[in-house]
Amino acid sequence: MSTSSLFKPFQYKNLQLKNRIVMAPMTRAQSDNGVPTQKIADYYGRRAASEVGLILSEGTVINRPGSKNLQNIPDFYGNEALNGWKNVIDTVHQNGGKMGPQIWHVGDTRMSEDYPLLPMEKASTMTIEDIQNTIAQFAASAKSAKDLGFDCLEIHGAHGYLIDQFFWEVTNTRTDEYGGKTLKERSKFAVEVVKAIRAAVGEDFTIILRLSQWKQQDYKSKLALTPNEMEDWLLPLKEAGVDIFHCSQRRFWEPEFEGSDLNFAGWAKKITGQPTITVGSVGLNGDFLNAFAGQGTEKTDLTELIKRLDNEEFDLVAVGRAILQDYQWVQKIKEGNTESLLDFSAESMSVLF
Repeated sequence: MSTSSLFKPFQYKNLQLKNRIVMAPMTRAQSDNGVPTQKIADYYGRRAASEVGLILSEGTVINRPGSKNLQNIPDFYGNEALNGWKNVIDTVHQNGGKMGPQIWHVGDTRMSEDYPLLPMEKASTMTIEDIQNTIAQFAASAKSAKDLGFDCLEIHGAHGYLIDQFFWEVTNTRTDEYGGKTLKERSKFAVEVVKAIRAAVGEDFTIILRLSQWKQQDYKSKLALTPNEMEDWLLPLKEAGVDIFHCSQRRFWEPEFEGSDLNFAGWAKKITGQPTITVGSVGLNGDFLNAFAGQGTEKTDLTELIKRLDNEEFDLVAVGRAILQDYQWVQKIKEGNTESLLDFSAESMSVLF
């Protein structure tokens, strides 16, 4: 099996990548009181030095009440945290890598009774002033990303967190302009976040948006049940300024709609004409739920992935747990050294190496 298509350069606007492999965002919650330390810089630097084309950071939160649900999730605001991120991006660049922060607000997803002390913000109960201030803080963190020298940014709009809570009719029960019976209507908040970020970073800075059909609250959920509903969802986001759609699935090889083999990323590319990133158990034979259950997962080959990439179903491939387990994963794939690839151990979920 040739993996050469994974190692073709990719360029879009200001973003120039040496290959098609993206390190997926993975929450580490190891930034002391929200400030990324040298160990965080070293963690990303090792992956940059080992041929990862683009690193997307763990989720980093904006300056809003309850924007994170664990104390050591990193902030992307405030001098101390931003100085820490400056060290991270400088380290990544020194090791030949490219990187974007994932900008995040967890919404109503409390994980601890002790933290956060502030009330969680909910899509259904935020005031208009709350919404406007939240949009402004997304834009402020985006501007900081550009000012610090990051190569792009990603907005976290997936997995049942705040932006996704506006998309989902179960969590968005608003009766004002930010609610609505249709997915298109409920996308207004996300569209305004994207527009504000675009205004803050300019036209040439690449904006990635991560989306998912499934939610951490409901793994079988689907926002868009048909291609037409997906058009209503994605096209306004493209028009608002999204450059690349990062389409999260639990298993990348599963078709999104009946009657077509295209996965989520394939449909997003077909509908919007924009580049897309696929993700979901790449290089492993089980999905990430095994990891949260404390289970390991065995490595598997990339035949199906390469076939879909060669067919231009999507443009980039995000790899999570395989790169978390083995920071040299990309290098080993490039060299054909598959014998030394590691099975995934759940222990790597809580260790930085």
